[in-house]
Amino acid sequence: MKLGILVTTDKHLDAITGITKSAISKGHTVSIFNMDEGTKLLLNPSFTALSKTQGVTMAFCDHSAKHVNVSTEGIPGEIACGSQFDNANMNHDTDKVIVF
Repeated sequence: MKLGILVTTDKHLDAITGITKSAISKGHTVSIFNMDEGTKLLLNPSFTALSKTQGVTMAFCDHSAKHVNVSTEGIPGEIACGSQFDNANMNHDTDKVIVF
């Protein structure tokens, strides 16, 4: 199964991390897309470390990051700087989507 996680807030890091690791441990893949306040998690190394996990893809909305003054310098190269098109692709390509 392909699981999508849409992150619109910076309040649920432990839940996002736990769900991601659990899904990967069961052989699923996870796609994470950050937008709005959720882009603030890009400043947290424990969140961005998920991008280096096999089976996890990550992207964020550059417009949202700029809107909430999140610097994208130093973000791991595995995390794609994108747009709402990436969100649409995640929703299309995954079997289930969880929204935080």
